Amino acid sequence: MGGLAVDQLVNVVASGLVFLTCAGFALTYHLLAPWWRSDIGRNLMSFAGAVGLLCLYTMLITAWPEGCMATVLRSCRVAVLVAIAALMAQRTRMVVRAQRERRERSGV
Repeated sequence: MGGLAVDQLVNVVASGLVFLTCAGFALTYHLLAPWWRSDIGRNLMSFAGAVGLLCLYTMLITAWPEGCMATVLRSCRVAVLVAIAALMAQRTRMVVRAQRERRERSGV
């Protein structure tokens, strides 16, 4: 990885920072809250994991840009992107449901 251009190096460093903060969030949330008991908690944990994995992909594909490992990594990236899309759809449903329940409680 010593032959990286400046933009590639910045990309890897930023991806590493995001990966570490996502891992830090997941560890902290796991230790301090019963996240598995609610839809919101599971979504928050899953989303942090998916974003962290996407950033880990960026770091690994920079190290192995070609060959069999790159093919495997790209396949994993597709799975992570599909997971992020599903998580965002779940968040949208949660927002719609919460707003509907709020209107029903307030009578508006």
